[in-house]
Formats: sequence, C-alpha cells, structure tokens
Amino acid sequence: MVLNRSGIPLRLNHWWSISTSRSRAGFWHWFLRGCFCISFCLQANTPVLAEVSSTGPRASEAIEFSASLVKRVEGRRFEAQVFAKSDRIRLEYKYAIKTELGYSSIEILRLDKRESWFLLAQRRQILSVPVKPEEILPIQPTLPGEQDRTLIGDATTIGRASRLYEVRVDYNGRNERFYEWVDVETGVVLKLVSQDRDWAIEYLRFRLTPQPDYYFEEPTGYQRWVPTSTTQERG
Repeated sequence: MVLNRSGIPLRLNHWWSISTSRSRAGFWHWFLRGCFCISFCLQANTPVLAEVSSTGPRASEAIEFSASLVKRVEGRRFEAQVFAKSDRIRLEYKYAIKTELGYSSIEILRLDKRESWFLLAQRRQILSVPVKPEEILPIQPTLPGEQDRTLIGDATTIGRASRLYEVRVDYNGRNERFYEWVDVETGVVLKLVSQDRDWAIEYLRFRLTPQPDYYFEEPTGYQRWVPTSTTQERG
C-alpha cells in the first residue's frame, strides 16, 4: 500500500475534477483523478450558498436539496446522487470508487471539519482524508481562478428558471471558458459546460427538500481507519 508522509493512503481526486490529465496507472486512476473535482467555492466556516443577481454572485441563506448529478467527459458519462445540507454534502456514486482500502460507493463531505469520508462497507470502516477547496462539488457560482463573467440572459434548465453566464477562469495556469446556468431561486449552479474541451457537469431532478442529519454523520458500527505504526512508506 502506498502511503504519503502523514500515513494516509494516497488519494485520487474525485470524478467531478476540473482536471482531465490521465495517470500512468490506467483508466481507473484517470477516472478518479480527472473525473470529479471542481470547486464548491464555499468556505468551510460559512454555511451559505450564493444567489446570483444581474451584477454577479452574492450571499444568500443556506439551502437543502437532493439531485442527480451527471458528468460527461471525453465521451464518458458518470453519475451520482447528491444530498446537500448547509456545509455538508453526501454523494452516492452509481459505480463504486476504488480507494487504496477497497471500493466505496458513498462519500460524505464535511466542510465544517475540512474532511471527506469514504465509507467502506465491506470493512465497516471510514477512510477520512483532508478536503481542498478545489475538490468540492460546484454549487456556488464563483469558480476557482475566475477572471470575469458575462451575463448572457435568462434561461430554463431542468424546468427551473436560471441565468446563463459565460465565465472565464485561469486555473492552475490554464485559461478556460465555461457556460454556467445558475438557478434563480437558490443560486445553485445547475449546469456547467466547458467551451474548450469535452467536459460538462449538471444536476437532474433537482429538489428542494430537508435532508436528515444522519446522512452526514459517521454511520453506526463504522470505525475510522487508522494507519498502523508498522506500515512503512513506499515510493
């Protein structure tokens, strides 16, 4: 098992990544590293989403919702169910994600703790890893490295009134342009499409519904995985 210096298994980024670079390990490593990450742009200590006016994003009250998430990249399609409650997010993947400790089909993002928990059902364990801002699901309109945005006009997305923006970002030294559909009522990004590559992410069946607290807590009977002192780092 390959460990980093903190003793935590090396983590491959989520399938909602803004990156599309492939790793030498093949499709599964590319799938995890390049398929899920892009910024939520939500500070861990500020449990609010954003509302978008004609002049740009502004803060609004926190909301709770569930939705189906679809990502399309280079002709491939990936899916997950999303449950959001303030600064907490639960993702239930259609196809389990391969971690260094086994497969996980559920991930819980706890921004209040700056942690992401992968639930390992077969082991009844939780793999906890640090969360970076750029590794969180896109909900708030402001994108990482955003340089400017232009309001194109009103639109309708999955049957909901939205505003369509063109957004230009400079992320990790790469300039890119996106079309971004922002929900008028909630300020949530319903759809994000790159103009410069085959990459898109969108919510389907978006529902504003209260989410139970236990969705975002450590499941009963699960223990956190703790690296043993005898495990040595390998290159």
